[in-house]
Amino acid sequence: MGLLSSLPGLGYLPTEKAAYRGRSKHPKLTDRTSPTEQPNSERLGRATTLCACALSGGRNSDRRCLPSCVFQRAAHAQAQFLGAVRLCRSARGAGAVGKMARVGLPSWVPCRRWGWMAVSFGFHRGLSTLLAPKAERAPRWLPACRQKTSISFLSRPDLPNLAYKRLKGKSPGIIFIPGYMSNMNGTKALAIEEFCKSLGHAYIRFDYSGVGNSDGNLEECTVGKWRKDVLSIIDDLAEGPQILVGSSLGGWLMLHAAIARPQKVVALIGVATAVDSLVTQFNQLPVEVRKEIEMKGVWSMPSKYSEEGFYRVQYSVIKEAEHYCLLHSPIPVNCPIRLLHGMKDDIVPWHTSMQVADRVVSTDVDVILRKNSDHRMKEKADIQLLVYTIDDLIDKLSTVVN
Repeated sequence: MGLLSSLPGLGYLPTEKAAYRGRSKHPKLTDRTSPTEQPNSERLGRATTLCACALSGGRNSDRRCLPSCVFQRAAHAQAQFLGAVRLCRSARGAGAVGKMARVGLPSWVPCRRWGWMAVSFGFHRGLSTLLAPKAERAPRWLPACRQKTSISFLSRPDLPNLAYKRLKGKSPGIIFIPGYMSNMNGTKALAIEEFCKSLGHAYIRFDYSGVGNSDGNLEECTVGKWRKDVLSIIDDLAEGPQILVGSSLGGWLMLHAAIARPQKVVALIGVATAVDSLVTQFNQLPVEVRKEIEMKGVWSMPSKYSEEGFYRVQYSVIKEAEHYCLLHSPIPVNCPIRLLHGMKDDIVPWHTSMQVADRVVSTDVDVILRKNSDHRMKEKADIQLLVYTIDDLIDKLSTVVN
């Protein structure tokens, strides 16, 4: 299994990629000139190309209510972007950032500096690493057209009702799977929703049983029951192919969903993927402590994200989770997988994502490490990287279908 590091020396202007977006077949990009080496007249000319592309057509040209300043910002973004793009074996003309600029999401213009490193497992089509640009300042949030989403409940016989919010739209749809004790109103879940609104893609976010607005008793919940929650959302709510975005525990559950529903799950994005983490953390405890927990029946698992400083985890939950561990054998998932992880994650070490990449059968796998990010990966640059990753996978899947 080949291991390729990112090549930061290849620079492409976002307008150049946007211009290619409108074409039915993308020629191979050969211009590797850095944006800073090109004359201002050429760069401004390509900014004009961006405006023309956004106005005249292309894959998402039917959007309305774009912020009026988008096209004014295009030339500014053109001059400010100093990035590096590594193209995989088959380069596609229009990249994620080109689309972002054309869609009119100035909130996603990158921050001053991104500290991330990307590793690719195997050769595949699409951007294996995403832009790492610099900007003088991050512009204020300018929302795209807003589509109201009201809370709904999925009724299930003999199982707790699940609270969810859904946007109807194009395929592939996106489903966000939250982390342990997290609900559907987190930073990442809401940011992805705004992104999907702007593109017109379907999107679902939900609460696990026993969490947030969903029914159920949290003390009775297990990894197996939450796995059923995810499958219920996919089976009963999602229409057509889906990209699953799993955060922490959600990254573990998304792999199980991909195994159980291979025809419907077409791509995975893990954020601080916590595969087997509950069992791994417990097994790392001293033998005496584990025996004490077994006798008490409860583990006070330390967590800086809990107001009490720890989560109460039933011993039965830990034992049940052992049946859902994946890292002990090859993981039968063949779809594209992107794993984002912060190197300052003190809850789930980034090496876990490397293990997942090694264990999955798929050869289309990228591991992207952010040097200064923690477990939650909720800073602005983290969110930007996440939506760029989603955008790239949507484009990749659309190219394959077409």
